[in-house]
Amino acid sequence: MDRRFLTVLGVSLVFALVVSSVFYQMTARSTTTKNDNTATRDVVVATHPMGVGVMVKPADVKVVKIAADAFPKGAFSKVEDVLDRPVISNILLDEPILEGRLAAKGSGLGLAPTIPVGMRAVTVRVNDVASVAGFVLPGMHVDVLVTGHPPNGDTDMTTTVLQNMLVLSAGQTMQPDARGNAINAPTVTLLATPEQAETLTLAGNDGRIQLVLRNSSDQTVEKTPGTMVSELYSGHRPALKPEAAPKPRPRPVAKAAPVPTPAVASAPPPPLPPDQIVVIRGTQRTVETIPNGASKN
Repeated sequence: MDRRFLTVLGVSLVFALVVSSVFYQMTARSTTTKNDNTATRDVVVATHPMGVGVMVKPADVKVVKIAADAFPKGAFSKVEDVLDRPVISNILLDEPILEGRLAAKGSGLGLAPTIPVGMRAVTVRVNDVASVAGFVLPGMHVDVLVTGHPPNGDTDMTTTVLQNMLVLSAGQTMQPDARGNAINAPTVTLLATPEQAETLTLAGNDGRIQLVLRNSSDQTVEKTPGTMVSELYSGHRPALKPEAAPKPRPRPVAKAAPVPTPAVASAPPPPLPPDQIVVIRGTQRTVETIPNGASKN
């Protein structure tokens, strides 16, 4: 054979071996990586939807396998770790059970496990109107208004005592209606601090409570001065008291004319005493009277 042909053939075979070796190594690495990615882990999931306050039982959960790299943070691999623990946040069908959705064992049933440490649940009595016509649902935020008579006030007054309070339950219902319908309940339970719990209790006993619905994303706290009854009727102002009219100057009183004294008829002059003549005769003394007018004759 031609030596040149043999040389070309030999080089081609060597090149083919090198390419085959490289391809084999790449395929082996890809297979190893794929096998590593298909590693699975057990995870505990819910067999049906569970609401707040439900105690987890064996029939409520099951174990399924998922990819190891898809294992949720805070999930459980053993059923024993979630049994007899109350649910504090809604869990959906086939959703992995997470630590943050369960309360500790022994924390109680119903509403108690949903109360954070240091907080209190305070129930206030309301009616359809006071509870915003029944549209206060669990999870909403409300302001609390109280109407009453201040100790040093002259009229009734309405003021906002608490703002942005979380509604835990409406009556005994701790979950909103599936269709979002109103829940008519005589009581509403609010999440409060110990100081706010005292304020709510005092407001319910001393005045009338009104709940005001607000947007849950609105976290602002407004400062309000309150409103008095007199301010509601600002358009009807009380008549001003008339100013005191100046006192009229006293008119000079005309002096009454002196009443003339009736003339009194003068009495006639008394008659003149008669003339007397004393006659002395020796030792005898006699008086003789002469009538008036006799001497003129």
